Amino acid sequence: MSASPALSATPPAQGSASAPTQADLLDFVRRVAADAELIASLPLDPEGRTWVRLEGPGGSEAWLIGWPPGTGTGWHDHAESVGAFIAATGELRENSLAVRLPADGWRTLELTDDVDRERQLPAGQGRSFGRHHVHEVLNESTDRHAISVHAYYPPLPRIRRYSRTGPVLRLEQVERPEDWQ
Repeated sequence: MSASPALSATPPAQGSASAPTQADLLDFVRRVAADAELIASLPLDPEGRTWVRLEGPGGSEAWLIGWPPGTGTGWHDHAESVGAFIAATGELRENSLAVRLPADGWRTLELTDDVDRERQLPAGQGRSFGRHHVHEVLNESTDRHAISVHAYYPPLPRIRRYSRTGPVLRLEQVERPEDWQ
């Protein structure tokens, strides 16, 4: 994954100093995704994801991410942060789990049959999510990059990465901000 320097996106109007909500973050990513000049400025790599950090609303962490064809995140969560993301160009698929996992103290869980959710997110479509949301995001196109905008609050304290084989979800790694910044 290639990193690029931070860019400034126009922050939303701030009516108060309170922490941004999921709705605030979704509004922010929608407005950033509509900034064609900013979206076009992201350098794209033919093989690996690229990203630049943005100034998010109310002290949130925000990212502009480029997805080459056939790339994805793998299963992960954003720990205690709430978030939102939107496809600005191309189309992304989100697979998620409709169950809250225990925060800590486990390595392997067996999931029930009814927890899987799938969303197709074409350009202009996004979503917000709560704490401990487990998902994977994929660009399944064979020939087209996708670009997305993401925002999290509080700034990501950690990301837990999982592997999945059928119904078995296994905690594989815990990353801290210094691992991806």
